[in-house]
Amino acid sequence: MKNQKRTTIYDIARKLNLNASSVSRALSNTSKVSEATRKLILDTAREMNYQPNSLASNLRRGSNRTIGVIVPRINQNFFADIIAGLEEITYENGYNLVICQSNESYKREVECVNTLINQQVNCIVMSVAAEFEDDEHIRNIQKNGIRLIQFDRVADELDTLKVLNDNRQASVEAVSHLVEQGYRRIALLEGPQNLNIFRQRKEGYLQALAEHGIEVRPELMKVNAWTQELSAEATRELLALSDPPDAIFASTSDFSALGVLQVATELGLTVPDQLGICGYSNEAFTEITNPSITTIDQHSVEMGNAIARLYFREAKLDATASGPKTITIKPQLIIRESSSRHKF
Repeated sequence: MKNQKRTTIYDIARKLNLNASSVSRALSNTSKVSEATRKLILDTAREMNYQPNSLASNLRRGSNRTIGVIVPRINQNFFADIIAGLEEITYENGYNLVICQSNESYKREVECVNTLINQQVNCIVMSVAAEFEDDEHIRNIQKNGIRLIQFDRVADELDTLKVLNDNRQASVEAVSHLVEQGYRRIALLEGPQNLNIFRQRKEGYLQALAEHGIEVRPELMKVNAWTQELSAEATRELLALSDPPDAIFASTSDFSALGVLQVATELGLTVPDQLGICGYSNEAFTEITNPSITTIDQHSVEMGNAIARLYFREAKLDATASGPKTITIKPQLIIRESSSRHKF
């Protein structure tokens, strides 16, 4: 079935043999149109199922009350909850969200940015893709006069509004918990080191080992083990060592932790007695695995709220006076069965 063409003010004007400007004034409720003409135009608009183009009218006023959001993956709880937290506040303020997914691709991220710039959104909120190469496309957002807020994964060198987690401290707490449970050979599954969050999590891992007097063993650190498949492969390599780890901190995500648990189960290892596991992000499935997975809650809905509030607060200020601002949200270690040798 062919889609019906959307009714415009020109369609109404042709039907009534009026100027389009007269129709526009009547629909905008200005005083330059007689009451009789206004009533005729409004009645005709209803009959023809006319719907105003809010985007066009907002652009004429210099604002379309829209915020663009670019996330690496929509199907991860962390990013889905960020969007939910954003929407809570933006809806209250009469704003809409346009959501784009880079799918961890730098090329797609650039396309998303260009699309949102062309739509003249008021603000772009983004977390960079794992394949991040350079920041020219991000700088282009600012060159076009669009407010930019980076969150979670950010281009550190850019002076922009940012909402971050304290990734380093969260990792210190996670590794310290594993040490307190009696683990001493703690392996690290790392994410791509071109991204700020994974560098910070590695720094926290190393800091915790140093604070507890535990020797750093390079063979226990696996780079780019940031998907379930890659973490499973890395776990097999780690457990095949002559002196294998007794715990694994999957610092990239809970999907990586799931890959660790999968391999431990295949090899008949008892978790947590023979192998401790800690993930990151507090995905919903971590509560229902057997055993349940220790993880780090990033308070993602709160982060989304903070991003939206930051935008509305800054939008009220003179842009030249506001300056860069960073908000840091403290994550929370959630201790579950996969790392609890002792009762908690």
